[in-house]
Amino acid sequence: MTISRRPLLLGAVVAAGTLAATALPASAASTAGGSHSRPKPTVVLVHGAFADASSWSAVASRLQKAGYTVVAPANPLRGLTSDAAYISAILKTIDGPKVVVGHSYGGAVITQAAAGDGSVKALVYVAAFVPDKGEQLGELGARFPGSQLSDALQPLPDGAGGTDLAIQTAKFHAVFTADLPASTSALLGASQRPISAAAFTDVATAAAWRDIPSWAVVAAQDRAIAPDLERFEAKRAGSHTTVVDSSHVVMISHPDLVTKVIKSAATATS
Repeated sequence: MTISRRPLLLGAVVAAGTLAATALPASAASTAGGSHSRPKPTVVLVHGAFADASSWSAVASRLQKAGYTVVAPANPLRGLTSDAAYISAILKTIDGPKVVVGHSYGGAVITQAAAGDGSVKALVYVAAFVPDKGEQLGELGARFPGSQLSDALQPLPDGAGGTDLAIQTAKFHAVFTADLPASTSALLGASQRPISAAAFTDVATAAAWRDIPSWAVVAAQDRAIAPDLERFEAKRAGSHTTVVDSSHVVMISHPDLVTKVIKSAATATS
């Protein structure tokens, strides 16, 4: 299914909103369905590289208003192996069924973190990396043309003798946030969280999408992850796929659409 909508420029929400790495309680609407309604799954929103949990603010607020409990943990961005272990541990602290959502690099993290977790009922990939077991993100990202990310990266010291990667400030808007206002993009670029270079060379050890139903949002104007790669991954995973004209930060510019996809995944697997 292909959906194209006008960008909803909610940069102010992102600039002001901060999601802590704790559960954001559902609104009273979660109990309004009566005694015969099934409880809604908890929605876990995992952010990607060069971002933080506040990138989910607009989606999280919509989900809360719809009666969902939301957890938006801080992805450490220290490498796929350790980040997946961390998110897996977070998932184990949450009772009941879960829908786990990953944006960008967060998609790779949830792919490994949710493997073998029977409480995860659905995966949602938002302009994401979706590796298979044995793949590296660096190699996966180079499979299809269209990404401008590698040319926009700059190395930074990680303080422990290793290398972090960040997007050059002058290129952040074009590569990452092209459909957001320049002022919002400048703020996001200035506050971006670098990622360890190890994240692109770590080998994925599991692929949860092989056992868990998945949904995918493909950003047709993405310049960080090639849209053709996103389409390939979604097809390989058998994901229910929505395509939208959007930059990489589709959850910021199209929060209504992303929320709708997450709710569809939750409803279909409840």
